[in-house]
Amino acid sequence: MDFLPYTIKWLEMILRWGHVLFAILWVGNSFLFNYLDNKLNKNISSEDIDGEGYLMHSGYYYKLTRLKKSPPIQYLGNLVIFKWQSYLTFVTGILLLIIVYYYNSAILMVDKRVLQISPFYAILISIFSLIIFWFIYDLLCKSKLINNNTLFSLIIFILLIIISFMFTKIFGPKFAFLSVGLIIGTNMFGNVFTVIIPNQNNIINSSKRKEKFDLSLSLAAKQRSIHNNYSTFLVLFIMLSGHYSFVVYHKYNWLILCLIALISVAARHYFNLRGRNIHRLYILISSILSLIVLAVLLLIFKN
Repeated sequence: MDFLPYTIKWLEMILRWGHVLFAILWVGNSFLFNYLDNKLNKNISSEDIDGEGYLMHSGYYYKLTRLKKSPPIQYLGNLVIFKWQSYLTFVTGILLLIIVYYYNSAILMVDKRVLQISPFYAILISIFSLIIFWFIYDLLCKSKLINNNTLFSLIIFILLIIISFMFTKIFGPKFAFLSVGLIIGTNMFGNVFTVIIPNQNNIINSSKRKEKFDLSLSLAAKQRSIHNNYSTFLVLFIMLSGHYSFVVYHKYNWLILCLIALISVAARHYFNLRGRNIHRLYILISSILSLIVLAVLLLIFKN
């Protein structure tokens, strides 16, 4: 075996392993903190405490307190900040994109039965799509639309339909699916890198100066975190999409992906509500039944 292909195979294996590992850590953090926020007791009359609760793990009780103000300054230097899981998931994902797909773009990206396009232009479209759709999403988040959850969600879903359909008319089916996941994953990373972590750093710096921190920074960071939380089920589905060709290579693959997005968001919404002791079992049942109906329709309407 030649040295370069052999080296690339090892690099791909390590990056795939790391990408999955870091993604597990990132998703786990997202689920945990959103769950804790929903579970905390907010009925507390305190100027310092916003919510509190108790946990048990490995035979020990843990007391969790969410503060309205900064902790004692001696603790600021030892804060645990969850960012590297996100950063490393994105970095390993981009490296995989380069060495697997861009390196083999003529085979893995371009499908002449879909569109006659050069590998170079296919790569350019892929790169610019990540940049363009991040700016669109970020602008929407910074607009007044963010205050209307229904309208904001509807616009995001329409954008998902557009990009899903568009990519299936440009790339091969497998890379078209992956491209949608790349955009969502890039937006999730962008939320962490450009909003969540900078806002946290601003809050920490205010605390070090013994100034009252801007609560709007916390709210903005939490909002982006919730967006990431709702995106996780769909991103994980797309990460594994190479294993179910009956979906990826279906004539209406773009529509199936959008329907799965709705189902996955509904399921995630059920669990988020449940964390707040709001039990809407019909949401989960509806999402499960919808998935079953979708599976039956795919059986009936085969390619």
